[in-house]
Amino acid sequence: MKKLAPIALLATTGLLALTACSDDGNASDGSTPNGADDITVGVVMVGSVKDAGYNEAVAVAAEELDKVDGVTVLTADQIPENNSVTDTMQSMVDQGAEVIFATSYGYMSYAADFAKANPEVTVLHQGGLWEEEFPENFGTYWSYPYELFGLGGIAAGDATESNKLGFIYAFPISQTIGNVNAFHLGAQKTNPDVETYLINTSDWCDPVKQQDAVSALVSQGVDVLSQHQDCQSTVIQSAVQAGAKVVGYHHDASDIAGEAWLTGSSWNWAPVFEDIVTTVQAGEFAGSQYNDNWLGSLADNNSTMTLAEFGPSVSDETKAKIEDGLQGLKDGTESVFAGPIYCQDGSVLVAEGHSATYADVNGFNCLVEGIVGSLPSN
Repeated sequence: MKKLAPIALLATTGLLALTACSDDGNASDGSTPNGADDITVGVVMVGSVKDAGYNEAVAVAAEELDKVDGVTVLTADQIPENNSVTDTMQSMVDQGAEVIFATSYGYMSYAADFAKANPEVTVLHQGGLWEEEFPENFGTYWSYPYELFGLGGIAAGDATESNKLGFIYAFPISQTIGNVNAFHLGAQKTNPDVETYLINTSDWCDPVKQQDAVSALVSQGVDVLSQHQDCQSTVIQSAVQAGAKVVGYHHDASDIAGEAWLTGSSWNWAPVFEDIVTTVQAGEFAGSQYNDNWLGSLADNNSTMTLAEFGPSVSDETKAKIEDGLQGLKDGTESVFAGPIYCQDGSVLVAEGHSATYADVNGFNCLVEGIVGSLPSN
């Protein structure tokens, strides 16, 4: 979630479907055919809508939402995680926005403050875990990304010839720690000898740092790479040039990875965007599931994460392992973090006979055994 200086506010005003209600497809009182009032929605992103990753996944969902009858979407990308996001949200409200999706991890405090100051606007934050009392017009939403990271690890563990995997991550927040650990545990499940080498970039999207990280990992013998960055095209392209394989995250980037692609996970935000907006239109947001920390999961059949397609080099045997694992997560018979699991120092992270909950994973502060590298101290 790179901090970029310019504030670029773009309005996407998709054409509304025509109906018999009136010349513009709406009833004379301004409502849509299903009885809900027309609504304008703002979507704020921290990076480029063409980052082949986190922000592009959001942009795709915004485009889908804009196609819904009676919904107009305003989008803004490359908005830094500072007061610029407040200015952007205010600009959207000035243009009629009644719902704001603030989609960067670092936007949470700005989004919550904006909701408190603007009770007539419903504000959603993507990826945070709010620990204070919720205003009636504020909520967070997310899913369990580590579930599919564990499955991507299976593909990596089967594909490596050196038994060395690489993982490039931005910041040591709970989400990245969970994803790194899940990736390694998935790989270890199918390849007990595997090691995962870490590099921290301290930036959500810095192509120079990403390219350097790939080079450093490949020089250590790493032949399969994954990442938790916002933009992934540089990581993928550098891996391709080095002859390494890749497991993606955020967005299905198999088209730019070619034969290097193994699999990955991608966000499908459109259904939850649409359901949240419908809830607001119905006047039912306050006290709803979205006026809280909403979390989707495979077991609840509401995860906003999907498994990306398999690359050409993935064997039928590996596909079967991953598909079996996916079914196990869906029916609740498997867990990415089923104990016993140990930290690098040998201490118990998850006890035998237990499986970590999302709250547990959100509190992880260590890397698991078999990961090479350490977390920054600050």
